[in-house]
Amino acid sequence: MTDLAGELRGAVRGEVAFDAASRALVTMDASNYRRVPAGVVVPRDADDVAAVLEVCRARGVPVVARGGGTSIAGQATGTGVVLDFTRHMNALLELDPGSRTAVVQPGLVLDRLQEAAAPHGLRFGPDPSTHSRCTLGGMIGNNACGSHSVAWGTTADSVRELSVLTARGQRLRLGRDWAGAPDGLRELAEAELARLRTGFPDLPRRISGYALDALLPENGADVARSFCGSEGTLGILTEAVVELVEAPAARALAVLGYVDESAAAEAAAGLLPYRPLTVEGMAADLVRSPAGLPRGGAWLFVETGGRSPAQARARAEEIVRAADVVDALVVTDPAVQRALWRIREDASGTATRMPDGTEAWPGWEDCAVPPARLGAYLRDFRALLSAHGLRGTPYGHFGDGCVHVRIDFDLLTPDGVGRFRRFSEELADLVVAHGGSLSGEHGDGQARAELLPRMYGAGTVRLFERAKGVWDPDDLLNPGMLVRPAPLDGNLRFSVLPDRPVDVAFGYPADGGDFRAAVRRCVGVAKCRTATASGPAVMCPSFRATGEEEHSTRGRARLLHEMLAGEVVTDGWRSTEVRDALDLCLSCKGCRTDCPVGVDMATYKAEFLHHHYAGRRRPAAHHSMGRLPQWLRLVALTRTAPLLNALATVRPLPQLAKRLGGIAPEREIPRLARRTFTGWWRKRRPAEAPRCSGGGSGELVVLWPDTFTEHLSPSVGRAAVRVLEAAGLVVALPPTLTTRGAAVGDGRSGAATALLTARRARVCCGLTYVSTGQLDRARTVLRRTLDLMEPVLRAGVPVVVLEPSCAAALRTDLPELLHDDPRAARLSSAVLTFAETLERHAPDWTPPAVGRPVAGQTHCHQHAVLGDAPDRRLREAAGLTGELSGGCCGLAGNFGFEKGHFEVSRTCAEEQLLPSVRQAPQETVILADGFSCRTQLEQLAGTRGHHLAEILANALDRQERGGD
Repeated sequence: MTDLAGELRGAVRGEVAFDAASRALVTMDASNYRRVPAGVVVPRDADDVAAVLEVCRARGVPVVARGGGTSIAGQATGTGVVLDFTRHMNALLELDPGSRTAVVQPGLVLDRLQEAAAPHGLRFGPDPSTHSRCTLGGMIGNNACGSHSVAWGTTADSVRELSVLTARGQRLRLGRDWAGAPDGLRELAEAELARLRTGFPDLPRRISGYALDALLPENGADVARSFCGSEGTLGILTEAVVELVEAPAARALAVLGYVDESAAAEAAAGLLPYRPLTVEGMAADLVRSPAGLPRGGAWLFVETGGRSPAQARARAEEIVRAADVVDALVVTDPAVQRALWRIREDASGTATRMPDGTEAWPGWEDCAVPPARLGAYLRDFRALLSAHGLRGTPYGHFGDGCVHVRIDFDLLTPDGVGRFRRFSEELADLVVAHGGSLSGEHGDGQARAELLPRMYGAGTVRLFERAKGVWDPDDLLNPGMLVRPAPLDGNLRFSVLPDRPVDVAFGYPADGGDFRAAVRRCVGVAKCRTATASGPAVMCPSFRATGEEEHSTRGRARLLHEMLAGEVVTDGWRSTEVRDALDLCLSCKGCRTDCPVGVDMATYKAEFLHHHYAGRRRPAAHHSMGRLPQWLRLVALTRTAPLLNALATVRPLPQLAKRLGGIAPEREIPRLARRTFTGWWRKRRPAEAPRCSGGGSGELVVLWPDTFTEHLSPSVGRAAVRVLEAAGLVVALPPTLTTRGAAVGDGRSGAATALLTARRARVCCGLTYVSTGQLDRARTVLRRTLDLMEPVLRAGVPVVVLEPSCAAALRTDLPELLHDDPRAARLSSAVLTFAETLERHAPDWTPPAVGRPVAGQTHCHQHAVLGDAPDRRLREAAGLTGELSGGCCGLAGNFGFEKGHFEVSRTCAEEQLLPSVRQAPQETVILADGFSCRTQLEQLAGTRGHHLAEILANALDRQERGGD
């Protein structure tokens, strides 16, 4: 392989990568299969592709074209050279509104084409749920469809011309009337006209096999169309001319509720005469929360278009009247429609877990039958599942008779794999019996190609083999797919994982304590590869900053999978490939919520670092920032904060300190508070406590003195005390509580006063230790914290945590790290955010009217772990208007301070946070509950952000002065 890599480097201008990390990243797509490539080439142009084909042909090395890597049948994996088109050959070369066409390169992501076409009132018709990361080349290779196919058809319906390179170096321009046909193709087709006319089912979603019937004279002898869906086995696409359609000026979405998915399937075909844009179906099992959906056990999502919102709505209401439904909802607001569509689009991920947490897998992801037979097919499908003791929840393109489903196959044991094969064979027969296609969207790949004789018969399959021979006589392109296929139960990606569980520190409760199962969570749908964060989403900021697969959640999960496999990544926990990929993970936890299958890369990173540095020297940043609570507590004990602040202004001392501490030289060292929050609390006179403004319950709450509030932003703590007491709550600080006039937890006594003992508070959430993988130290700190919090836990007092990252650590890291200590779960459940505390324990309190717009960013941990609904309601009650941006600020605790991370940190901030602040009107309040977010704003934008508690406390002060 070294010689091959060298020859390729001499032949192409693009990148050639044969290292372990590059190969490991493309061993899998979104299927059950895994094939290890020799290397990866990133071509810059068609000449590079031709050079790769020449070198590989001479050496007999297979070539596989790859786009976004979201194929579900295994066709985007290969054992030879993988061509990655996403980095360079990803341009929109031309868009002509007059002819409604676009010229695209294969690596162009669909959403980029849609964004360019939208100002002209145009769009590309097909739109798979992976539209934010799938490429046009991949869509053409798989003949992708999407939710709007009932209106605009498949990708093949939208292709006009294709520029293709054959394995032997021919450059062809494919089109109609035999344009670009390789020698021998026309003769082959004209000799088989009878078979081409009778051997192909007439279905809107017939994707299986080669589309040779497109070569019939009555079909225009369309060579370009016949190439669509060939899965990279006939030629390599280098450019395409595609047709665009007129986008409706307005849309409405009717969500129709039914008893179950069979009832929804029976109804779908009857809605087609109303000419909807979509008829999508899904069952309640796939919905994390039914909020916003009408009543029912399954739903049809039916979209209508019109020249105006009123016309679109009228068409949707007509469909509702015609449908026999349990309940229905018609939505015209675009934001609400997007939120509802996200529920449907996320099904490809949520379907990978059964309601009880059992894993479910693709393999029979997208069979299609005539729409009128869908209800009957689903009943038979359910019966077949039951007969094999399997479970799965169908969803998908009901208007086209196309069903997606993930099934709880056991692909880890020989018996389970055997049942997978038997079920696959019987289901193929069932699909054919209903007049269907084994693939209705994602192609055959390795998952179904072996069974094509059951659908087409042996004669037509031999014709497919002959067609492959015309295009690719050397079987160089993606061998093992479509013709002469690999067995459907071979190359399973799970077979290489260890037989026994891996010894780990975290509990992984959602995965049965098994790190292998946690890594298996990533099924490759690649929602983490989106170029922009939509709405409040956070995942994956490092990928958006670099555009590199290894910096996506999926890429890191793939490397961890290969680390456990030990074939490509051979150093186990000591792997430098995994370490380097995780180095730019911000530990924002965005994937925990935004990933449809709940991959938690922040936890995996902490686990890896724990093992990687066991018994080894750690980076300086792990000592300087990972042990930040220790250093700051020492500063407080020695009262040296003023001295350190002064020294930080004397050059070259800050530069020396940053170099020794592994801190980015571009960063400023934050100033320490002259007096800690608990220092202020201990000296606070009872007379300083504000009078209760009424509406509170007098309940006791414990305010957590997190490291950032304690040593860096004590004003946040003081403000929180001001607001909580104004709301009628009694505030105490841990670790040990005594009371006057009431027992601890007797929250109904408004006269109760909680006092902190003279002992200095030492509770800590362990966040900085966890994020740097110092898990033994984190456990020690957290066990001590639980000891100190015993009185609070016994009393059942709510614990208010002001710093979102600390609250998230206590909610999730604590119980998952100390899964053997029942106190951890008790403290986790006691933790409340500032807004949650006011909403639950002072529900009748009315916040002061601020009446100003806000800008800023929802903290990534707040979004991922805590949720921000109470914060939104509190802001609305206070008259704080406007939405906060999504994404991540880029500082993310210690990440943005570590040497080598500054540029990525700044790029993340420039994505949403900084533009939203710069564009805000002058009177806007900049809201940032996290210390990291406030620091990033101050250092990169010169803007001071405020915690919500500070904003409300200032408003209370103004209100009180006004009353005076």
